[in-house]
Amino acid sequence: MTRTDVLEAEAPRAAAGLRELASRYALLPLRIFLGVTFVYAGLDKLTDSAFLSASGDGSIGDMMRGVRDTSAIPALVDLSLNSPVGFAVALAIGEILVGLGTLAGLLTRVAAVGGALIALSLWLTVSWAVTPYYYGNDLVYLMAWTPLILAGAPYLSLDSVIRSRLSRRTA
Repeated sequence: MTRTDVLEAEAPRAAAGLRELASRYALLPLRIFLGVTFVYAGLDKLTDSAFLSASGDGSIGDMMRGVRDTSAIPALVDLSLNSPVGFAVALAIGEILVGLGTLAGLLTRVAAVGGALIALSLWLTVSWAVTPYYYGNDLVYLMAWTPLILAGAPYLSLDSVIRSRLSRRTA
């Protein structure tokens, strides 16, 4: 058998190995993107003094008052307007926690549910009136969290380390 014959025989196995590797880590780019994006969004909110105001240009209060009458759930907007700064801080901290949990792969499904709930609430309030609907990014984020809710983070995650240690203890 020549070297070329050996390489041709090995090619399908190598391709299968690459496909298996790609499918194993397929959610990792999504996890990194969502994790970084949510941490950044939370930090951006916490460091923006204009955003963390009840009124004024760029404030959470003015933004929420501006979308109140076009949102799908005006009562949810009204709830945020009871304490706009508190709501903004809670949103920012939630985004940071969701992002860090996703990046670390710690309680990944819980973090993904949190991210999906944040995206859902923003879609139903802030970006509900965006037309056509696909111009609003909150719906896209909601859908992007779905694979992580379903699959979690089975590789390169604290969840997998914990799962591995627990299975060794019970064995």
